[in-house]
Amino acid sequence: MDRETILDLFNQHLRIGIIDPHSRIEKTETVVRMISLSKEPGFISYSKIDGNNADTVIDEQITYFKGLKQQFEWKVFDYDQPLDLKERLQSKGFTLEEPEALMISDLSETNQLLNPRILPEVKRLTTEQEIWDIIKLEEEVWNDDYQDLGQRLVRDFSDPSARLSLYGAYEDGKIVSAAWMYLHEGTPFASLWGGSTLADYRKKGYYSSLLAIRAREADQNGYPLLLVDASQMSRPILEKHGFHCYGYSTPCMSPKYV
Repeated sequence: MDRETILDLFNQHLRIGIIDPHSRIEKTETVVRMISLSKEPGFISYSKIDGNNADTVIDEQITYFKGLKQQFEWKVFDYDQPLDLKERLQSKGFTLEEPEALMISDLSETNQLLNPRILPEVKRLTTEQEIWDIIKLEEEVWNDDYQDLGQRLVRDFSDPSARLSLYGAYEDGKIVSAAWMYLHEGTPFASLWGGSTLADYRKKGYYSSLLAIRAREADQNGYPLLLVDASQMSRPILEKHGFHCYGYSTPCMSPKYV
């Protein structure tokens, strides 16, 4: 598929037609917004605005979410209009986080991810305890609190409609590398997450094996497009594995309205 086709599929399926059982999806003439039904923030996944009405629409969303006492994220892509949307949000009190590269691999083309040998230490994870093993790993690698991620993974793991798959590599009796994937039903996309590895166990091929095992599952289930929101550090690694960059997104977080 060509670049324009893939971007159109991404916008139609995962921004405009976004589905989340833990949110109420609302579509207006100008935005697609997700009202969180849990403790997580709300979300603006798509906007159709221009320089003439952008400030008005931003103010409308702030008023709306403030009325719900719900913080929300507005995810801005570099091709969204107006081109200064991030700066407009920032001027309204939003905090801009680090940009993420939109990396996509098309498995319908000849794809190197489907061929590599997968290391025997890499296996599918099937228990809740293994999820908390992942969280322990993430916290050790990044020196941060990932308990909210753990709760979200446990919730989605127990919900078959979430289509969540988890994988990890165990060595010396502990998890040393882990990653997970969502198959987005009704779309051609599978999204890949995680991929952290303990420092002493890097450069052994675990990251590549975790990519390959998820690619094979996605391909076998009819999901030809793999999607990653990648950091600047991850982008060149993913490019070596056949991913292409389709743009950048910036998470813009509103103040807390409580």
